[in-house]
Amino acid sequence: MTDTTDREKIATLIKKFRFAMLTTKHADGKLVAHPLTVQEAEFDGDLWFLVSKSSSPVKDLAADAEANVSMSSDDAWLSLSGTAWLSDDREKIKDLWNPFVEAWFPEGPEDPDIGILRFAAESAQYWDTPGGRIASVFSLVKAKLTGETYDGGESGKVEL
Repeated sequence: MTDTTDREKIATLIKKFRFAMLTTKHADGKLVAHPLTVQEAEFDGDLWFLVSKSSSPVKDLAADAEANVSMSSDDAWLSLSGTAWLSDDREKIKDLWNPFVEAWFPEGPEDPDIGILRFAAESAQYWDTPGGRIASVFSLVKAKLTGETYDGGESGKVEL
């Protein structure tokens, strides 16, 4: 794959996911995963999440900006490695605002506790099985019956 095709593949996969797990390193050195909602599906190398400025991932990232974002569904998974940091860009917050966010921030987009966690991906690893669960089961049965290696779809590693 070319760099452009690699980025397009990652961008296509990201559109499949609504939720992500952001993994940070806690002060005690343990890795901790935090569930977040993907706020912008147009992937240009960055992901954006609306967060509380006082949340644990924000505290973790202040000490160590390295992070991982993972996403999973019935037919694909994606793991992105990179760095993340807090932004207070009020215009971007308004841009990303939607009615679902209001459940966490009832004061609206002007709530002073809202920040943007910006994640900049440096590399990605993915697995995609077009056709979903049915295609995967078919490939597993075929491999078992024929003795051929399981063809589990497309996978790859990408430097972004």
